[in-house]
Amino acid sequence: MNQKINYEMNQTYNQKSRQEVKREINLGIKQDIKQDIKQDINRDPALHDIKSAFNTIGISLIDDQANQFFQYYQLLTEANKVMNLTAITDFDEVVLKHFLDSVLIYCTFEKYGFKDTGDEGFKSIIDVGTGAGFPGLPLKIVFPDLHMVLLDSLNKRVGFLNDVIDKLQLEDIIAVHFRAEDAGRNAEYRDRFDLCVSRAVANLSVLSEYCLPFVRPGGLFVSYKSSDIDQECEDAKKAIHMLGGKIEHVDKCFLPGTDIERSFVFIRKEKETPPKYPRKAGTPSRSPL
Repeated sequence: MNQKINYEMNQTYNQKSRQEVKREINLGIKQDIKQDIKQDINRDPALHDIKSAFNTIGISLIDDQANQFFQYYQLLTEANKVMNLTAITDFDEVVLKHFLDSVLIYCTFEKYGFKDTGDEGFKSIIDVGTGAGFPGLPLKIVFPDLHMVLLDSLNKRVGFLNDVIDKLQLEDIIAVHFRAEDAGRNAEYRDRFDLCVSRAVANLSVLSEYCLPFVRPGGLFVSYKSSDIDQECEDAKKAIHMLGGKIEHVDKCFLPGTDIERSFVFIRKEKETPPKYPRKAGTPSRSPL
């Protein structure tokens, strides 16, 4: 008799467990569907906002490019929870101060008649001290035919960048782990690029020693700077000359719809950088030219 009661209780328990499991599974599926719908609802206006933002500077993104920027934003903010990539995480702020700011250089090229692609344009670019991928990754998304190298001294950031490259399915782009001083003496990178860009925060004399060695004679190094740059440019002229370059011009503009001013310092490499530059790691920042 006791065995029968225990058997019936077990049967009732097992039936209840299966019913509960079934309800939980159904609830989980419904929640997943709701989450997918929510993500789709959020994605559509985000893609529209990205396209609209780029339209303000004369760039028309196709759907795939807008989606790549949206994915980049998601990957950036998620990775930023476990590593220090950016202090800016708000969607609108990232679009303005990272994505648009990175490609404002395009407006300058248009203004001065520079060609960004083709036989006379920039086919190869290196972004020195790229950090979370700015400005190199946005430039690559907008101009997919460019050959791009992203260089950073922190290996975990390089790992993040290569993950973004993989998930966005970008081609002809690589992130490499190097100090600029070491990579600048490496034959694989020295004198190899049509254009070097950098948003790194450093004195222009220091940045020029980091960056000019990468540029082929006749190519350009463009430093992304804030508005107050005139005295810094004047102070850096001697160092830039020693490194084989010359300041060609400085272009100043505002981020769309803001009073945030951005300066681009265009440095033409007129001749090869002397072999003794860049000096060993740490020396340029400790003792600027």
